[in-house]
Amino acid sequence: MNWKQAQTDYEYYLKIERGLAANSISNYLRDVEKLRLFLTNKGIEETPVSLDRETLQLFIYEVAKEVGPRSQARIISGLKSFFNYLVFEDYRKDTPL
Repeated sequence: MNWKQAQTDYEYYLKIERGLAANSISNYLRDVEKLRLFLTNKGIEETPVSLDRETLQLFIYEVAKEVGPRSQARIISGLKSFFNYLVFEDYRKDTPL
């Protein structure tokens, strides 16, 4: 599963199954996109299914340099939701967070 497909499926899940407001969906998707862009900029070719804990920790470390604790917590929460979705849909066995 590539990033585009994962993000599209996740957006559908947030809209239809969770019934979230458009603003909440936008925030969740922005967090996932931020991770994807980080990986692309670092030349890391991991998919949502193959991403490991070490790489995710590197992303969180980099984010911590740019944003405050509240924003950091919101981004981590958004990514937890994304990876929990992937586990729920059987794309992953576990979550890297």
